[in-house]
Amino acid sequence: MKYAFVFPGQGSQFVGMGKELATNFGTAKDVFEEVNQALGQDLYKVMTEGPDADLVLTANAQPALMAVSMAIVRILQQDFGISLKEKAAYVAGHSLGEYSAACAAGVFSLADTAKLLRIRGNAMQQAVPVGVGGMVAVLGLSFKDINALVDACQDANYYCVAANDNSDGQVVLSGHIQAIEKAIEIASEFGAKKCVRLPVSAPFHSPLMQPAAEVMARAFMDIEAHQAQIPIIANISATAETDKKEIIKNLISQVTGTVRWRETMAFMHDNNVTDIVELGAGKVLSGIAKRSLKEINSLSIYSIQDIEELAKNL
Repeated sequence: MKYAFVFPGQGSQFVGMGKELATNFGTAKDVFEEVNQALGQDLYKVMTEGPDADLVLTANAQPALMAVSMAIVRILQQDFGISLKEKAAYVAGHSLGEYSAACAAGVFSLADTAKLLRIRGNAMQQAVPVGVGGMVAVLGLSFKDINALVDACQDANYYCVAANDNSDGQVVLSGHIQAIEKAIEIASEFGAKKCVRLPVSAPFHSPLMQPAAEVMARAFMDIEAHQAQIPIIANISATAETDKKEIIKNLISQVTGTVRWRETMAFMHDNNVTDIVELGAGKVLSGIAKRSLKEINSLSIYSIQDIEELAKNL
């Protein structure tokens, strides 16, 4: 068996997440308290009680999702004696999930990861005025075919780019709202089956996020980093890395670059991964894996029952 552990990105959050874990495991409660202390905020209360309008804020959702993922990692380690550093061939995460992966791999401490994600969330939200940018998921077009649509949606004043290459037939575009609106209008002419506008207020993973990338470059200068104890498959390159300087460089680049998740899945397949395990809220990444890599076992781990079952099999 060869395991890859993956960590969800923004959009998987929901009010109530983490409560069952904290109620049943002191280990999880300790994780949430440590994150609260690092941020100077009762983020756990927002996670478990809401309101949803507060939880979905980028600056809250990002550290909250990381906290839930790391609570599960710590439960496996401290309550079941299972270390990812011994069991995982690779770790990876979708967008903010790459920070969770880096934390799980020992690159950053839990407190520093929470601080980085708070900075990242604020910087990404502030990089572009509300209403200037947007994102849309285009279904039914391959990454190769999406380029023609992108070219048809831009001019000298506005543009969009492929922000997330999630799987065959699911690519997210990000950029100026004019380009996004045009993409929605003409996508069917290029063979797209459907367009789904994403409920975000900024054009993430596009060059419009360059101010946020610069903020993150400065933020990492104040953070202690270590060599990864598990190879991290980077969003920006879809290849594995353990060097701390390269990992930081990758995390800065992915603010403006494409999340190459389809290629990340292909890397796992080509390197003989047998099981892809999503640790955290939601089932987005395990769902993509099930559709894309039918020969690889994929599962999502969030509930106590999920954790206990995984622990039996590891």
